Amino acid sequence: MCSGSDAVAFSLRRVPLRLGVSPPCACAASGPLCPKSRGRVRPIAPIVVSLHHFSGEARRFSLPTPYNHLHLKTFEELGVNEPIRRAIVEMGYEKPMPVQEEVIPYLLGEGNDVIALAQTGTGKTAAFGLPVLQKVRTDERATQAIILSPTRELCLQIAGDLKDYARYIDHLHIVPVYGGSNIETQIRSLKKGAQVIVATPGRLIDLMHRGVARLDAVENVVLDEADEMLNMGFSDSINEILAAVPAERNTLLFSATMGKEVEAIAKTYLHDYKEIVVGSRNEGAEHVNHIYYLVHAKDKYAALKRVVDYYPRIYAIIFCRTRLETQEVADHLIRDGYNAESLHGDLSQQQRDLTMQKFRQHNTQLLVATDVAARGLDVEDLTHVINYGLPDDVENYTHRSGRTGRAGKRGTSISIIHLRERGKVRTIEGVIGKKFEAGTLPEPKEICTKQLYKVIDELERTEVNEAEIAPFLPEVCRKLEWLSKEDLIKRVVSSEFGRFLNYYADAPLIEQPTARREAKAKTAEARQRGRRDATHQAEEGYVRLFLNLGKRDNFYAREIINLVNRYVRDTKVEIGRIDLLPNCSFFEVPAEDADLVLRKMKRVKVGDRKVVVDHADPDEGTHAAPRSRKPQRAFADTPDTRKMKSSWKQEKRAQRQPRAKKDDWKQFFD
Repeated sequence: MCSGSDAVAFSLRRVPLRLGVSPPCACAASGPLCPKSRGRVRPIAPIVVSLHHFSGEARRFSLPTPYNHLHLKTFEELGVNEPIRRAIVEMGYEKPMPVQEEVIPYLLGEGNDVIALAQTGTGKTAAFGLPVLQKVRTDERATQAIILSPTRELCLQIAGDLKDYARYIDHLHIVPVYGGSNIETQIRSLKKGAQVIVATPGRLIDLMHRGVARLDAVENVVLDEADEMLNMGFSDSINEILAAVPAERNTLLFSATMGKEVEAIAKTYLHDYKEIVVGSRNEGAEHVNHIYYLVHAKDKYAALKRVVDYYPRIYAIIFCRTRLETQEVADHLIRDGYNAESLHGDLSQQQRDLTMQKFRQHNTQLLVATDVAARGLDVEDLTHVINYGLPDDVENYTHRSGRTGRAGKRGTSISIIHLRERGKVRTIEGVIGKKFEAGTLPEPKEICTKQLYKVIDELERTEVNEAEIAPFLPEVCRKLEWLSKEDLIKRVVSSEFGRFLNYYADAPLIEQPTARREAKAKTAEARQRGRRDATHQAEEGYVRLFLNLGKRDNFYAREIINLVNRYVRDTKVEIGRIDLLPNCSFFEVPAEDADLVLRKMKRVKVGDRKVVVDHADPDEGTHAAPRSRKPQRAFADTPDTRKMKSSWKQEKRAQRQPRAKKDDWKQFFD
């Protein structure tokens, strides 16, 4: 047999690594099974594994398919105990998914830090939830595990899943704590004892300051959607939470994408961590088709209606960029007779819970949502994701499209874009490794045909309860006896189908933009924006700052906010209006924070490029070098040039001698 040092040498020689059992040894290279191992033989999909040993530097390698022969195919072989197995079998779990096969055995050990990268819908919650629950000591009331999530919806969803997994574990208490809800109720729940706390960072910090949430006995910390928490500005909160947790702990980071922020937090908080990637980094969901429709900005809502109408049985989330746009689109859809609801941060927690309950129960067909509100939502049988405009961040697109195409089912991600978003399509294609299909909007005739077939299908499948309608049939037949069969069919179809016929009879024409129109639109927009930005004054109490990075540098509002939050850590700076230009940007900060922002951003670099932040008006602030100005005369002292010229002519005329007339020479001979 081999020693532990042989195991490290073995893993670095690109020989298959088997997770969840005794460390692999060099003798495994000679055959599919090691005498120490208890694995079964079965090829699986390629998995990338990184070992962070020695100096902590990542040693990442990919296991090619011929080497992936060690496979644990049941939850029992993964080490999951009987009460949890009983619960998940009742929930419909049959075999572990790839991320669960790799993560569960490793997390059941001690001192094993992990970054697991897998697409949304691949079973990440069970991957960290099952081992965390199994390791809880139910005879102790102290908090032993905390799970952090970026949003309230995801927090509640995780807590609900964990409670389902733990239904046969006695005396195990799981408490979700999140903002927007009564904190007194959460305090009472924590005082009763909670071995597992599922929380949003802000509310957990509040409970820690009140002395209610005590983390001195925590052994497992899970950061779900870690990249999104960092992007939302929770970096300081995460620092404070992890500082209050014992150093001897398991730290687990789960995410669908791997950005620089996640790598940075891993180096800071994780020790000798292992990175497990199912599939490829930042790739799109495997079973999702990507389609885009190019339209003018003014036609986006009309295009959205056509897409929704073309799929009569659509069950979709429509993603918008802002809360205002989300509410406006939802209101328009409801006004036009669609079964739609909105989900965004301006709604109360009770409203959001009710909206999600209706959507999960299929009582709502279309959910119009922002990225943050819909982060981590787990909805089954979603047929489509519709992007009402592409997000600025590619990772957000990955999360959006990952809502559909789950559990081996096919899904479709549709993007309705205007001319200036075509570049984003190419960027996303390069990151996710998949091509977008350029779609053509369906014609009114195609849409009406599909809707008509839907009405006919529903009539055919309608079940008739003879006993219930028998008392009313004679009267109904008497009222309709004058109608022929054809007339009756026409009236039924018109009644169910009339809305579409009326709308598409005079449907507006949606033109596809051309390159020439695109150039004109860009020029006009740039001129208008340039005039607006040049004359814009900061709001009262704010100072307008200049930044030398713009859209061509892939710098948008989110990147500006993250940049300021990352380097100005002494205080939380509130950022006001942001104006984005191709080569630069302008943003507003409170006047009292302006000097601090300028001082902190002096030596900042993005990659190899120096970041320049200065007053937008060079005459503002003490940082700006004073410009020498020529003294200007007051308006009253400014001479009128017309009057000056008239006066000068009069003076010349007065000084000039009168010209002699033609015959005046005769005077000399008189």
